[in-house]
Amino acid sequence: MYRAGHYGAALVVYAPVGGAALATGFETAAVAGGALTLALAPVPDYDQRVPLISHRGSTHTVGFALLVGLLTGALGFVVGAETGLADAAAAGAFGLVVGALAIGSHLLADVVTPMGIAPFWPLSSRNYTLALARADNTVANYLLLGLGVAVTVATALIASGR
Repeated sequence: MYRAGHYGAALVVYAPVGGAALATGFETAAVAGGALTLALAPVPDYDQRVPLISHRGSTHTVGFALLVGLLTGALGFVVGAETGLADAAAAGAFGLVVGALAIGSHLLADVVTPMGIAPFWPLSSRNYTLALARADNTVANYLLLGLGVAVTVATALIASGR
């Protein structure tokens, strides 16, 4: 998928997490998590800009999603530590989930393309694909973006009690 499709997938995957944060009174975390998810959604495709890293290689794996999750979790822990250990642990866990989900959403969007991904590399080089739409399919990309926006709006309305 292209950037619009990845943003849509990120919104769909993050919506339940953001909705839970909203429903429990953590509005700032919900918005910050959504922004971070959108910022991280295109990161796996940066492999196209780095020499010696193949496209849809190591950056399109579950391991990379976990690595990004650990990094965002560590960032959340540091930010949360300013107000105490309990907040640090909660912010760290939230950061881990958001980071891993953001990259995971990218993987989900790319698995629908004929090229697919090998998400368990280096343990397995088996490629997974649903072959539903080419990555450059403008209609598919914008349908996914529209779905993401619709799911996010609906979730925010439900979580806020409207």
